[in-house]
Amino acid sequence: MGQTITEKIFSEHVGKKVYAGEIVDCAIDMVIGNDITTPLSIKAFEQSGAEKLANPDGFCIVMDHFIPAKDIASANQAKISRDFAKKHNLKHFFDEKDMGIEHALLPEKGLVVSGDVIIGADSHTCTHGALGAFSTGMGSTDLAYAMITGKNWFKIPSAIKVEFVGKPARHIYGKDLILEVIRQIGVDGALYQTLEFGGEGIEYLSMDDRFSLCNMAIEAGAKNGIIAPDRITREFLDSRKGLRAKPREFHSDEDASYTQTLRIDISVLEPVVAYPFLPSNGKSISKAVEDDLKIDQVFIGSCTNGRLGDLKIASEILKGKKVHQDVRLIITPGTQAIYKEAHKLGYIDILLESGALISNPTCGACLGGYMGILGDNERCVSTTNRNFVGRMGARSSEVYLANSAVAAMSAIEGRIADPRE
Repeated sequence: MGQTITEKIFSEHVGKKVYAGEIVDCAIDMVIGNDITTPLSIKAFEQSGAEKLANPDGFCIVMDHFIPAKDIASANQAKISRDFAKKHNLKHFFDEKDMGIEHALLPEKGLVVSGDVIIGADSHTCTHGALGAFSTGMGSTDLAYAMITGKNWFKIPSAIKVEFVGKPARHIYGKDLILEVIRQIGVDGALYQTLEFGGEGIEYLSMDDRFSLCNMAIEAGAKNGIIAPDRITREFLDSRKGLRAKPREFHSDEDASYTQTLRIDISVLEPVVAYPFLPSNGKSISKAVEDDLKIDQVFIGSCTNGRLGDLKIASEILKGKKVHQDVRLIITPGTQAIYKEAHKLGYIDILLESGALISNPTCGACLGGYMGILGDNERCVSTTNRNFVGRMGARSSEVYLANSAVAAMSAIEGRIADPRE
């Protein structure tokens, strides 16, 4: 009986063939914490009586949600992680001096590779499946168990195959592909399953697009999203200065079992805009333009779309243009390295000249934390991953999810706009 990529990764880790539905105790290659979730893990770790990490080189803390601290509470929260990192001489600890949003920073640093089993106390840990790894979010106490033992238990997920047909139409990116998937199957359509992305359309996606695609697998209820490694994956990993481990490539067998197969022709797909208040509430950009939706804010950033490719797209659209007088455009590079490279390539100057505000790398605005909070009845076009009630601020505010091209064009027009015009 054939196996999926996910089944093969677990089989390699546990030393025997395993299939969907089986429960396994599995070693973990990389455990990821952040400034919000790790303090709870540290508390559980210390209450257990543990004195050292089971796999210190496979544990990482990234300070990214409220850094620099927005208030006294977040400063004290961050101090817990800083003290723990210092006490255990943690090798992979990223703070303000080398900061970034965790799911952009770890691939950049070469800390996650193909074939890994990765967990993080953040739901968008599924991002790293873009490299051909099994990667999923867990709770803080689950993280503590992995810190203590180096392992955790998993129920092997069944899989949905998503085949993207054709070459992406103009201004179609990874964000549009995942928004269309979620539109078709709903926010619980892949509950505790793998979303395995494939088909000829994948060949046209950059790594930035692939990270964006896998990042939002959780928004369909999926346990993980994953893409088989190929030339683009290898080129990305080869470009890292030093990989944590040697990549291990796995590909699904032709006779692997799937619960369903979804085929999407991306050559005819329009940019997708997810209306409030669910990522599944997707509409075509043509419909959004018809609805003539005036906006107050545009946000380009987050672990979904804060990469160099997003800043390039935005700068190309905004070059020589001005942000609408009634709109605030906030741009958050995913990491300091992305910020630096965007400066070098001239993107930052273009964005600043257009009237954009550039912030330090942070999750801040995405989760309604800080640096981009929406007021009562305000409307925002955002490249983030969630648009629930009150997600970015006031409960009466509205968030429309879109790709970076739609976001940039909307900032110019003052209403949701089509970048293909």
